[in-house]
Amino acid sequence: MSGAAAIDVSQRSALQIGAMLAARLLDAEEVAERTLAAIRACEDQAIFTRLTEGRALTEARAASRRIRAGRPRSLLDGVPIAWKDLFDLEGIVTTAGSKVLDRDAPALRDAPVVARLKTAGMVCVGRVNMSEFAFSGLGANPHFGTPRNPHGRAGARMPGGSSSGSAVAVARGLVPVSIGSDTGGSVRIPAAFNGIIGYKSSAGRYPTDGAFPLSRTLDTVGVLSRTVEDAVVVDAALAGQVGPALRRRSLAGQQIVVPGNIVFDGVEPAVQANFDAALERLVAAGAQVERMALPVFDEILALGAKRGTIVTAESFALHRERLAGPEAEHIDRRVVARVRLGANVAMADYAFILQERRRIVAGFAAQFAPRTLFAFPTVAHTAPPLDALEADDDLFLRVNMLTLRNTMLGNFLDWCGVSFPSGTDAQGLPTALLLSGLPGADDDLLAVSLTAESIIRGETP
Repeated sequence: MSGAAAIDVSQRSALQIGAMLAARLLDAEEVAERTLAAIRACEDQAIFTRLTEGRALTEARAASRRIRAGRPRSLLDGVPIAWKDLFDLEGIVTTAGSKVLDRDAPALRDAPVVARLKTAGMVCVGRVNMSEFAFSGLGANPHFGTPRNPHGRAGARMPGGSSSGSAVAVARGLVPVSIGSDTGGSVRIPAAFNGIIGYKSSAGRYPTDGAFPLSRTLDTVGVLSRTVEDAVVVDAALAGQVGPALRRRSLAGQQIVVPGNIVFDGVEPAVQANFDAALERLVAAGAQVERMALPVFDEILALGAKRGTIVTAESFALHRERLAGPEAEHIDRRVVARVRLGANVAMADYAFILQERRRIVAGFAAQFAPRTLFAFPTVAHTAPPLDALEADDDLFLRVNMLTLRNTMLGNFLDWCGVSFPSGTDAQGLPTALLLSGLPGADDDLLAVSLTAESIIRGETP
């Protein structure tokens, strides 16, 4: 199209790109070509593990024909998307950020969530990098390289994990949306470190079939995007809807609980200051904030310390034979060490943990009104220096556990959550505020998030 070359889509949201495609200000095939070219030209070649050029151009060509005929499939028809390297793409081996899966058979079909966004007309441009087997909150990968956080002015910073490539691809403007998974914070943490939106769904909102597991009990699918509106529209497409049914909700009278225990321990000053300022703006917009201790947080941490964790138990069961053989030498040593902790979780303890989780989740949810939200920093610190963590495994382990601490509480409780950029520190590194909802309250959370986003970002006077 004559004017298309002048339009830079790198900082546009998915909805903006979709609207320009529908108005024929852009052509889907040209957008796909330019997106692929930008990825190939990017200085950071660790973001994508594989491009799907043929598929992308075929899907974009079909989208272009539909749009010209006046029959777009959705608001996202023709919009590029990238997939975390654990979702099955037809005809491609799913490697989950690992070299040891290279010899596995190619996927026979797309994962259901991939198929649903293809039905909506989204154009798959490739697979993005991740922590190996999704087992780290920092995002390091020794096999495909570690994607560099695009923020900060003093040395390379960690991208956050495990959906590292998903977050960096969106933050750099290579794609407007990427799909990740979240088992202990793997969508919300990289979103926080990279200054974008990260939406974690409640368990069961979308199918996880065709996604390489970390913990089948805790695995959820999530959206990394530039705006909450994008996350809402993608959520609708993942649910098989042409467009979202929910509408933005006023903050007037919205109950927000700020926990007084655990989640602020060790918080960096800039993270705290930006959280407090965002909270004041939410109160000014009508939110009713109540600060209280949540003993359930202490209970969850005590249970894990005494009995072990669901993630380590289930990941060890999945990888036990792999770790007992020669393949272990070709897996990230830090991942191997964490997975092997699952050997210490006895079957009786594992069964007890699952039973206790059901009791805790049901009991806690019963204490609050269904629309109650919970607010605290997504992560207690900003993105840490990459080189120091790569050089010191003990430091890596300590920082990784602190990085995961706040978000993993929500996974245990089956909360849905949205991580919002809340500002930056003196080094230009993003900080983030996490709003979480009770199990299954995704629609309520997203409706409020549509209104809260500009307030938390400080964009509303």
